[in-house]
Amino acid sequence: QVQLVESGGDSVQAGGSLKLSCAASGSIFTINNWGWFRQAPGKERELVASFRVGATTKYADSVKGRFTISRELGKNIVYLNMNMLQWEDSGVYYCNADVPVVVGGKVDRYEEVWGQGTLVTVSS
Repeated sequence: QVQLVESGGDSVQAGGSLKLSCAASGSIFTINNWGWFRQAPGKERELVASFRVGATTKYADSVKGRFTISRELGKNIVYLNMNMLQWEDSGVYYCNADVPVVVGGKVDRYEEVWGQGTLVTVSS
């Protein structure tokens, strides 16, 4: 069973930078659709950035120009580079991916998988 494991969350001061990583274990097929979401206390989970092969990378308006999502070629690892962090960026960041489900050696369908989250705290 494929699992997503995030890392890189930390406490930083406003204006600082962090790089989050998300690695998928257990999948021998390339994962082409990824997303980073975040959830602040008392708020709903929101999309921060998404990467889909063959489609335009998307960012939330609040992070455009500051955050960058990227994928490591040849590996099921995705990153979120976060610069000029603001207090409003604080929250638990979750990685999301459409994971191929293999049956009989072939991709049968895709399953949405979430990571356990990594905490980002930005102090002003």
